[in-house]
Amino acid sequence: MSDRLAQLEAQVAAMAVRLQRQEDEAAIRRLHHAYGYFMDYCWYDEVIDLFARDGEAVFLSGVYRGHASLRRLYVDFLGTAYTGGARGPVHGFLADHFLLQDVISVAPDGQTATGRFRALLMLGSHESRPGGNGPLPAQVYEAGLYENAYVREGGVWKIARLEYALQWQALYDKGWAHTVTDLPPALPPYPESPIGPDRLLPATRKVWPERSALPLSYAHPVTGRALPVEA
Repeated sequence: MSDRLAQLEAQVAAMAVRLQRQEDEAAIRRLHHAYGYFMDYCWYDEVIDLFARDGEAVFLSGVYRGHASLRRLYVDFLGTAYTGGARGPVHGFLADHFLLQDVISVAPDGQTATGRFRALLMLGSHESRPGGNGPLPAQVYEAGLYENAYVREGGVWKIARLEYALQWQALYDKGWAHTVTDLPPALPPYPESPIGPDRLLPATRKVWPERSALPLSYAHPVTGRALPVEA
């Protein structure tokens, strides 16, 4: 009887671990999907609240670390460029994010995790929008990959590092066969640029029609081997 009880206790403990893992994965998926919806509506204050205290985002080969730095990126940079500093959504501006194909890996201690997501975006402005199209073409498709890190902070999953790697852009009327991706150069670091990152990464990845791989945060699901690739 004691052996049977010990076996049942072990099974219950194992089931509790699996259940917690599933709940963690669901919470992280919800967190990143919320990021996509907030970006759609240009709710940049809400975006920043998704990050850990010392969380960071990589944008145009620049690293923005901490909430004050993230505010430079999302509010001062993107908010000014896309909505003129107004809280969105705004008339005539489209920035829809479709987040797909997620692979989430939670660490054994349940305190950190990684996630890879594919993003497909539709961006641009309606002809009736005051001020025209701003920094974007009138109609453009964009695709990229997110390789993110997450941390449980105060019992809540938050973004520890968000890295979006643009893969390709395509003008709506031309398609990807006839469009070269227009990737702006990295901004000078702050305070040289008031909206610049805290530091720059050493290199910028190639974009369409060039191709480059974004290293995977997860191992091969069958062999268990790491999947190193050249960035």
